[in-house]
Amino acid sequence: MTALDAAIARAQARVLGLQAPDGHWVGEAESPPEITAEYLLLGHMLDRVNRERERKAVRYLRRRQRADGGWNLFEDGPTNLSVTIKAYFAMKLAGVPIDDPAMVRARAHIHAMGGPVKANVFTKILLALFGEYDWNGVPAMPVEIILLSPRAFFFNIYEVSYWSRTVIVPLLILMDRKPVKFLPPDHSLDELWPVAREEASLRFPRWPRPFGWRALFWKTWFITVDDGLKIWERFSPRPLRKRALEAARRWLEERLPAPGGLGGIYPAMANAILALRTLGYPDDHPLVRGQIKEIEALVIEDADELRCQPCLSPVWDTSLAVNALAESDHPPDHPAMKHAGEWMMARQVLTPGDWQIKRPHVQPGGWAFQYDNPHYPDVDDSAVVLMALEKVKGLDDDRARTVKERGLGWVLGMQGMDGGWASFDADNNRLYLNHIPFADHGALLDPSTEDLTGRGLECLATYGYSRESEPVRRAIEFLRHSQRHDGPWYGRWGVNYIYGTWSVLRALGAIGEDPRQEYIQRAVRWLERHQNVDGGWGETCESYDDPSLAGRGRSMPSQTAWAILGLLAVGRRSPAVDRGVQYLLDTQEADGAWTDPLWNGTGFPRVFMLKYHLYAKYFPLWALGVYRRARR
Repeated sequence: MTALDAAIARAQARVLGLQAPDGHWVGEAESPPEITAEYLLLGHMLDRVNRERERKAVRYLRRRQRADGGWNLFEDGPTNLSVTIKAYFAMKLAGVPIDDPAMVRARAHIHAMGGPVKANVFTKILLALFGEYDWNGVPAMPVEIILLSPRAFFFNIYEVSYWSRTVIVPLLILMDRKPVKFLPPDHSLDELWPVAREEASLRFPRWPRPFGWRALFWKTWFITVDDGLKIWERFSPRPLRKRALEAARRWLEERLPAPGGLGGIYPAMANAILALRTLGYPDDHPLVRGQIKEIEALVIEDADELRCQPCLSPVWDTSLAVNALAESDHPPDHPAMKHAGEWMMARQVLTPGDWQIKRPHVQPGGWAFQYDNPHYPDVDDSAVVLMALEKVKGLDDDRARTVKERGLGWVLGMQGMDGGWASFDADNNRLYLNHIPFADHGALLDPSTEDLTGRGLECLATYGYSRESEPVRRAIEFLRHSQRHDGPWYGRWGVNYIYGTWSVLRALGAIGEDPRQEYIQRAVRWLERHQNVDGGWGETCESYDDPSLAGRGRSMPSQTAWAILGLLAVGRRSPAVDRGVQYLLDTQEADGAWTDPLWNGTGFPRVFMLKYHLYAKYFPLWALGVYRRARR
């Protein structure tokens, strides 16, 4: 047995050892410290405080604090003001005195960065809920927005992404009622304001980031609209207000009973709990208790620390693990593979969701990211599940055929008018809406992206679509127009250009594009030029802010695997690939796995990053398996 064969065997054994008894895989989706801080603050908002668990969470926050006193969005990243304010606030409410060295350092950094007025909108809303920020300094979002029809108004809740929608609807109730949970005087955050609160300007910055004249126009326009809305909210009789509140309540009640929590994500669930309580729902109401239960399922607690995930990723992890095992020549009819295939088939979403607003004639059939999120399946998970099911043998033929046909039909139906695919919605691309004051995170929408389009295209290739078919031609055209001038493609859901380039090259190779074409060779040259001296590849999350950092960073097993898979997909067997494989062989751990030292996933570029703990377990296995096949 060669060293390569032995490494693959150990990696397969490790991945199989992580499979749950019911056939699925799920790893931790580690988030920035702000989710854990928000979890602690929610406990105080709900009067559900467990001091022992708070102490564990504080230990986690202390461990994640940077030397300069702040907290960041990803390992080795710069201090982020909003995350630092939330962590400081959570630690203070947990009983950490303000003269504690950790608090002193954090406070100094918050002052240096401008204090609460420079924080993002969601941080200001959180502070306002505790009476620590003036509600007048928060962008206006009248609850009447819920009444705007998708057919009649250019702005409505279905013109923003699913994650924005599930967060915004409960916020509409909160921002209308403006509830405040007043704290004892010794728990206030007066010390975080560089100047006295009453002297601080709460105006929104007019300069867009990055700067552009069109962006400046929209930014100025929406700030003017916000000023008008604030006057309207204060002085208008608002005859539709009661009706709008009822519509928002009904919207929530329709989605909250579904298992998995509202949208399957922490911020939406937390906002929903607060909105329901504001409307008078008691704490023991089934809808309230259900959201609390789903939030508690996100918590990881051990003897020393506690931290909270933003969501769970079982469908994603399972489908990727099956693909990795299959392409590393694990028997496709092995009981573990069949068990996983049956688990994935059972998770197919066969009920309508919000996506039908834009695609009313498309039949359900996708998969969600989480265990349960029936209103919001996504193209990424659906495409990878479909590719995994095609590689598993021994499933019930009739059932598998029906599942695949429904899934493929849904993926095809979700292709955008531009030829690309987005995640959860189609044609969710009114990018000027990212300039409304509420959307200072710049991630309000879900437009078509390069990595998702690559995944959709590879899925079509897996099911026999030819290069001449209309959906394929449109997707290739989208990818050719979205390629960066020097070769790579942007990665919306993984870090970053290495991820995007891997996704696209896999698709182009699978669909049969001639790899000698200039645009493919440009991407190949870009990957090979960005290989590190140790043979690996790596890219910092900071490349989202600074494109000059694209493809640059400390080597990581998962990113190295992406680069190898991308190069091999278009037939590139170069010394660079051999060196990359050697890097993976050299960094494999005794238990057969690998560990990514830094963060590898993207929630929202520039504002929320993730670390998928299983990425370094199955992606290197996948790359080694494909490399072994190529050698044959």
